[in-house]
Amino acid sequence: MWPFTTKAALPVQAPIVEQKSLGDPTAELLELFGAIPAGTTISNAEALSVPAVSAAVRIISEAAASLDLKLKRKVDGAEEDVDSHPGLKLLTGQANGWTSGFELIRDLVAGALTKDTGALCYVTKVNGEPRELIIYRDGVITVDEDDKTGEPKYRIGGQFASSKNIMRVRGPFTKCPLSMARSAVSTASAMEAYANGLWTNGARPGGVIETPNKLGAEGVKAMLAGWKAAFGGKANAGKTAVLYEGATYKQMAITSVDGQFNESRVFGVLEIARAFRVPPGMLFELTRNTWGNSEQQAKEFIQYTLIPWLRILEAAFNRVLLSDEERVDHHFAFDIDDTSQADLTARATAISTLITARVLNPNEARDWLGMPPRNGGNEYANPAIDTARPANDNKPPKQETA
Repeated sequence: MWPFTTKAALPVQAPIVEQKSLGDPTAELLELFGAIPAGTTISNAEALSVPAVSAAVRIISEAAASLDLKLKRKVDGAEEDVDSHPGLKLLTGQANGWTSGFELIRDLVAGALTKDTGALCYVTKVNGEPRELIIYRDGVITVDEDDKTGEPKYRIGGQFASSKNIMRVRGPFTKCPLSMARSAVSTASAMEAYANGLWTNGARPGGVIETPNKLGAEGVKAMLAGWKAAFGGKANAGKTAVLYEGATYKQMAITSVDGQFNESRVFGVLEIARAFRVPPGMLFELTRNTWGNSEQQAKEFIQYTLIPWLRILEAAFNRVLLSDEERVDHHFAFDIDDTSQADLTARATAISTLITARVLNPNEARDWLGMPPRNGGNEYANPAIDTARPANDNKPPKQETA
C-alpha cells in the first residue's frame, strides 16, 4: 500500500525569483522597450541603420573608389599607362549621364558587401566598345547559376542578357558579409533600440508599483495609463509620484551587471568589425587604440581588407571592359601608392632609399609625387656617392641634355 501524504505535510518552499538584468536584456525586456528581439530577421535597410555596419561599408567602398585607376599595357617586358581607352574614361570620368566613376565603383563595392547576388552593372556597348555603365535597381537584373558549374546566366527585365555585358562584383562564399553577420548585426540593432528606449523614455520600469488590492485587468490598464500620462517622457521626468489605494513604489536595484551594458555594445561593434574585416579603430572603437597600433591597423586594412576587393574589381573590369585581344597585354590596376601619402616622412624616406639603391631614378620618383620630369633625371645614380666632379670643385655643374 502506497504511503499517504497530505498536502499540508509537504514542505513549503519559497518561490524561485528569476533575476532580470538590464545589462543582459532578455527577449521580453527587448519587447517591453519596443526593440527587436535578438535573432529576429533584419532587413538590409535596418542593418545599415546600425552605425558600425554603415561605417564598415562606407570605409571599404569609399576607400576603393578614392584610389587612382589606371590601364596598363605590357610592352617588351615593361608596363606603360594607356590613357585613351573608352572603358578607363567611363571609370575615371562619367559612367553615365547621372553617375560618376567614383560613385559607380563605390556602389559596386557597397553592393557586394550587402547583397548575396553581389553588385550587378549593365555595360552598354557599341561595336564592342563600352559606352555606358548602369547599375539598375534591385530585381531588374537577375542571376541564375548553373547547379554544377556555377556559371551565371543573366536576365534584364526578363530578357536574356549576355555575360559580356554584365559586370558582377561579389565576395567569397555564396552570401555577402552582411548576411553572414546577420545575427551579430541583429543583436547590435536590438541593443541600439533597447538603449534608446531605456534612456529616452521617462516611464521606463525603474521600479515597481505594489498594491494590496486586486486591481484586475482594467485596473492595471488604468493605473499604467495614468502613470505614463503623469510621468512619461522627458518633460515629466523627475516629478514626484502620487499613489493611491494603498499602493507603494519600490525602486529596482541596479546590479553590477547593468554597468556592463555599454561593454556589451562595444563587443557588438567588434563582432561587426570582424565580419567586414575592418580594424575596430576605423569604426571609431578606440578603446584599445594607441599611437603605435593605429598605424599598424591602417596597414592591415590596406593589405587584408582593401587589396582583395581591389583585385575583385580589377578582374571584373578586365572581363567586361576589355576585348579578348586586349586582355592579352592590357589590365586595369588601382594605384595604392596614394595610401601612404599621409605619412610624408615615411614616403620621403622610402623614395630616398630607392633612389640611393638605384631601384628608381629621380624622374620615376618625381612621377610618384605627381611632378614633371627634369633633365638628367633618368639616370640611375647614387647621389650620396656622386663622382661626377671632385668634392672641392665649386664650379656649377654642366647642363645635361635629355
